[in-house]
Amino acid sequence: MRKVVVSSLVALSLITGSAIAAQVLAEVNGKKITAEDAAPMLAQTGMKFEQLPPQIKKRVVDQLIERELLKEKALKSGVEKSKEYQEALKKLKSDLALEIWMRKQFENIKVSDKEAKDFYQKNIDKFKQPEMVHARHILVKSEKEAKDIIAILNKTPKSKLKEKFIELAKTKSTGPSGKRGGDLGFFTKGQMVKPFSQAAFSLQPGEYTKTPVKTQFGYHIIYVEEKKPAKTIPFEKVKERIKAQLKMQKFKEKIKSIAEQLKKSAKIKKNI
Repeated sequence: MRKVVVSSLVALSLITGSAIAAQVLAEVNGKKITAEDAAPMLAQTGMKFEQLPPQIKKRVVDQLIERELLKEKALKSGVEKSKEYQEALKKLKSDLALEIWMRKQFENIKVSDKEAKDFYQKNIDKFKQPEMVHARHILVKSEKEAKDIIAILNKTPKSKLKEKFIELAKTKSTGPSGKRGGDLGFFTKGQMVKPFSQAAFSLQPGEYTKTPVKTQFGYHIIYVEEKKPAKTIPFEKVKERIKAQLKMQKFKEKIKSIAEQLKKSAKIKKNI
């Protein structure tokens, strides 16, 4: 049911979207071709016509012109009178009716601020962010190499420490982050192996490990740039996200309930 609901809403947003500019791209036998006509062709790219490079725009317009000419030819051929066309048209109408009906059901669903706040309070753990640290490291194969690097850092003035650490990471670290000056970005305690994590979180910003940290990867020297304390995301920052989640949940439950009721009065025959 979830796939049906989501795909339905996506399809409807393409059908009824009003954000696409009605820019006229070409005319074919008096019929105007607009940027809106290009939307289905570009749907999978996630781009709008105006975002395309000039050469791609020309190619898209050429394809739209060809498509319009082929549509004219198809209509003139009398294909509308064929059984296949009539059956496809009937299915298209019923599918479109379902799409529009489901959209209206979704739009009619309301979620109050109180409902969102109640959800927030009952699920407060989901909105807690653990302590995080932003660190760099230098990874080498032997303890001696690590101690030699620490000796260099010990002689470096505090004002030049970060700069020196980055330089040493780029020239001596064997880890993939070496080319980035050993930068590991922000991480939580559980994201790194235990010895590394314990060492990193024991440091204050601007400090580095005075003894090598051994892991299965080798020997590390760790430098901490910044720390973020554990915190809870304020309700106002997540309110709209919660309301959207609750609205979708209500929608799915409503559609499922309606479907179950319809099954009770319908004549259904399963062949498998």
